[in-house]
Amino acid sequence: MDNILASGTLAFLITFFAIPIIIQVARRKKLFDEPDERKVHKVVIPTLGGLGIFGGFILATLIGAPVGSNELQYFAAAAIVIFFLGIKDDILILSAAKKFIGQLVAAGIIIKFGGVQLSNMHGFLGITTIPYVASIILTFFTIIVVINSFNLIDGIDGLAGSLGLLTSLVFGLYFFYAGQLLYGVMALSLAGSLVGFLIYNFSPAKIFMGDTGSLLIGLINSILVVKFINIAGSPIGKFPLEAAPAIGFAILIVPLFDTLRVFAFRILSRRSPFSPDRTHVHHFLLEKGYSHKKITLLCVACNIGLILMAFFLRSYGTTVVVFSMLITSCSLISLVYYSRPKAKSTSTPEFQPKNLIIKSHKILSIIPKSVEAS
Repeated sequence: MDNILASGTLAFLITFFAIPIIIQVARRKKLFDEPDERKVHKVVIPTLGGLGIFGGFILATLIGAPVGSNELQYFAAAAIVIFFLGIKDDILILSAAKKFIGQLVAAGIIIKFGGVQLSNMHGFLGITTIPYVASIILTFFTIIVVINSFNLIDGIDGLAGSLGLLTSLVFGLYFFYAGQLLYGVMALSLAGSLVGFLIYNFSPAKIFMGDTGSLLIGLINSILVVKFINIAGSPIGKFPLEAAPAIGFAILIVPLFDTLRVFAFRILSRRSPFSPDRTHVHHFLLEKGYSHKKITLLCVACNIGLILMAFFLRSYGTTVVVFSMLITSCSLISLVYYSRPKAKSTSTPEFQPKNLIIKSHKILSIIPKSVEAS
């Protein structure tokens, strides 16, 4: 218990005192997030908050982790891969393909050497133990989706950090009661770092976490959720829980469901799942006129509600709980989507050119050159 609390406190102090220095350096070096038509902020804001989160988390975890935690070195190695991946994307521009390859490398490290692997579905759709190859593929998919879920939900002040704080606190509380000191230290170190960061990030934000922070939050949560499912799903564990995969899904439900929904619609639209747009839940809530603070609090409240729902329905089994959460989530997002104000058209049909074809955001003229010349 002392290790966990000390790690969380140390992480908070490191991040809290590091962020103002990072802000000063970012302003001097002009390392800003430039506003554009897709982003919601209108002024330049430093983007290197993830540097402070990483520093607080990694130092506190290494100091507070119990002696003999062999897998910790591999978790730290994966976190360093993600750190350099994020910092390069925050300072320069990194293509989606290179970012994806880096995430695969980090996932491979924690799966191969860190022992992070989903090998049992715990009754979901009647499936229990799954073959080794299917297990590896499922684990890779889970890690990549969780990493990107926090990266993509980071669209307004305080949202990704607040959701990351909630998930890390819930995981940390469970691992404390289950006697899993290493994972409790990791979870509370991340929570402490995020508290220190959110002081400067909650609306109006003085700094953004950037990809460095959001990717790190996603990586650590992917490790924690897989370990949670394995440990909570074991009947011989110190604190077993029925429907462990469903509860793990519920803990991450807001970023996870939003990402899976957006990915699905982008793929159905024959676009890259990583292509940017304004179809996330926070974009819909912004269109309804909600402030950044209200959106953040609403999303956190919904996440807490769905966690409690999964916990109290756990006796019905993994399949029932998962589908109950999916139905509830679909209903909520539909309510938000269809209740938002309709965008007003900026032009009337009679003034729209009839000699233009619009396709993939490009305008192609079909007027013959002879006519154009005249």
